[in-house]
Amino acid sequence: MIKKQSPQIVSAGVIEKDGLVLIGKRKRGKRFAGNWEFPGGTLEKGETPEQCLKRELLEELSIEVEVGELFCSSIFAYTPEWTVKLLAYRVTLISGVFNLSDHDEIRWVKPAELINYNFPEADKPIVEKLFKNSLKV
Repeated sequence: MIKKQSPQIVSAGVIEKDGLVLIGKRKRGKRFAGNWEFPGGTLEKGETPEQCLKRELLEELSIEVEVGELFCSSIFAYTPEWTVKLLAYRVTLISGVFNLSDHDEIRWVKPAELINYNFPEADKPIVEKLFKNSLKV
């Protein structure tokens, strides 16, 4: 059995357009099925978090993106053996037509409305930061 790196590094994209943020609903049969998330995925050996995010968004959503600055990071221990370090980056959509492979649905939502959606624990600091930033506008 191959022991996974702990913490497991995951990159997520904060994709914004016209004041809205993109979130995806996890497919049935997947971990956290039915929860909403910021699209992204797990770092593979030899990748930077930014390379991982570009690859994952192409695989999961069929979109080409430019990865920008680190927006927020969090660490959450789901079990004693499984801790996730989530790195969320601001992302600019370059091209592509959304084609869902890991999500049942995607939505563009106002940052202030993110608190109405159920997110895994590691995603919650991103939700909170986007929500707080939306109050300053």
